[in-house]
Amino acid sequence: MLRAMNANGSLAAALALGQLVVSCTPSGTSRGRDPATAPPRLVETVPVARRALERTVTVTGSLAALDRATLTMKVPGRLCEIAMDLGSPVRTGDLIAQVEPRDYELRVQQAEAALAQARAALGLPPEGTNDLLALESTSPVREAKAVFNEATRNRERVQSLAKEKIASDSELDTVEASFVVASNRLVKAFEEGRGRQAALAQRRAELELARQQLADTTLRAPFTGAVEARQASLGEFIATGTPIVTLVRTDPLRLRLEVPERKAPAVRAGQTVRFHVDGDTNHFTARLTRLSPAIREGDRMLMVEADVPGAEALLRPGAFVRAEIIIAPEDPGLTVPLSALIVFAGLEKVVTVQDGQALEKTVATGRRGFDWVEIVAGLKIGDPVVVNPGNLRTGEPVREATASSPAPVLATTNSPAASSR
Repeated sequence: MLRAMNANGSLAAALALGQLVVSCTPSGTSRGRDPATAPPRLVETVPVARRALERTVTVTGSLAALDRATLTMKVPGRLCEIAMDLGSPVRTGDLIAQVEPRDYELRVQQAEAALAQARAALGLPPEGTNDLLALESTSPVREAKAVFNEATRNRERVQSLAKEKIASDSELDTVEASFVVASNRLVKAFEEGRGRQAALAQRRAELELARQQLADTTLRAPFTGAVEARQASLGEFIATGTPIVTLVRTDPLRLRLEVPERKAPAVRAGQTVRFHVDGDTNHFTARLTRLSPAIREGDRMLMVEADVPGAEALLRPGAFVRAEIIIAPEDPGLTVPLSALIVFAGLEKVVTVQDGQALEKTVATGRRGFDWVEIVAGLKIGDPVVVNPGNLRTGEPVREATASSPAPVLATTNSPAASSR
């Protein structure tokens, strides 16, 4: 019973203490803070300013080699030398590969012998490069011409004697027949001479062809670049057209970009392109040099290209590229500091000051830089916006302290602009 009385006494004491605390609390107050009666909060504001911005088109693309060629052999043969491998740098005229040349050397000798024979048939020296010769000076024509001249004189003499009734008709018939035979023999001699001249030209062409085939046993680089792939091995028999190596020219590189159809009208040759590749912090610039004359029907894209010189040490063909085409280097726009923007639940807001109170405004943003953002809608030039508003809400009393705002400048590479509006 004593313990029960002690417990009841403690409970009563606690209740009495609670009533005393409640009675000491001033009436009409709460734990929250009334924004209307709270003291003004000191905030920094900057006015909405007009800035010269870049209007850009954000695109993607890839890097490609300026030239890419799969080199093949023009003549068949066994590969006896290959001087290049994967990644090997080459210059124009460097030896790439060689097939065994002995068979082609013998063909050259054979063609030279046939040419010498054809020259001798026309009465020319076996060696020499001048194949021109008058047919009248060849021996078959001279012989046929001498026979023709003799037959002509005999015919004229017998005809003269026949007029005087000295030569018989049989003699006249004999000289007439001899004249016809000699005339035909002369014509045939000229025809044979022209045939020999044609044969000489053929032998000359065969010799040049044999020499060209001998030269084609060596494969040389058509341009300066590097070996992208090697497709043949030493000792392999190579047929005509078999790939040996794939050669690429990497200076300059070819930047290929795909521009959506709705943004294509603003893209022109000569515009500056700013780009970077994934995984690399370096930014590069180039200038558009080539535009496709048509939009691809499959994906409604316009293909454009730019040359990137002197970047082969940092960039590689095939790399994926994110780029911005600057279509207007100085396009005015309204901007506020990036620290003034509030993003919550997909909405973008800023806090302005109106009649000494904070006022939240929903805005639409556009291009962005390192420390600024463009306001497309919701504000006008000169409106004060709060920097670093934190948890400031509409209706709270504020007292302005103007912050130092950067002077309007042109957006640069260090502050890349977003895609065009």
